Amino acid sequence: MTASSGGLQRLDDIASRALDVTLAVIALIVLAPLMLIIAAVIYVLDPGPVIFAHQRIGRGGRSFPCLKFRSMVTDADARLRQLLESSAEAREEWERDHKLRDDPRVIGIGRFLRKTSLDELPQLWNVVRGDMSLVGPRPIVVGEISRYGRYFEHYCAVRPGITGLWQVGGRNDVSYRRRVAYDVTYSRLRSCAMNVKIIAYTVPSVLFQRGSY
Repeated sequence: MTASSGGLQRLDDIASRALDVTLAVIALIVLAPLMLIIAAVIYVLDPGPVIFAHQRIGRGGRSFPCLKFRSMVTDADARLRQLLESSAEAREEWERDHKLRDDPRVIGIGRFLRKTSLDELPQLWNVVRGDMSLVGPRPIVVGEISRYGRYFEHYCAVRPGITGLWQVGGRNDVSYRRRVAYDVTYSRLRSCAMNVKIIAYTVPSVLFQRGSY
């Protein structure tokens, strides 16, 4: 990368960050009533914390608490360990995708929140804090680093995002290998204009619930 291209990339990153903060703050204000309703419903149907903070890997390989509305039972980690020890099928699916299509830990409203991506609304605060961007690779956990192999440096070069190429490209219907390829592509080609396009494509992807479960 030449000095001039590096300077242009820095300017573009500044523009992307300004777009992130502006849109995230507006969204938090507009969606505040909806978020309060979601929090209240979660608490009434399954008493306990309404926000779940899970440690994820961010830019530069740093760990940060990724926020979500709680969509699972409060002892989800313990139940996962028990399930993976007792079910070879579940263990195989988890090792392949790091997800379970029919996850028994998910509470009733949790399935709706996940399919509509409403569980991710608290991540708007992660964007304001600078932990995340509106657009980027989905934040991963330590156990997923090995899936990236030598491409992990591309993941670490950018902030993880609420949406990205993976979300508009099929989400959970896409193999993990393809997901890594999407993340590498985004890291290499990212621009403010590209972010705007991905945000626009995210709307129909969420409305039609493509690849979400």
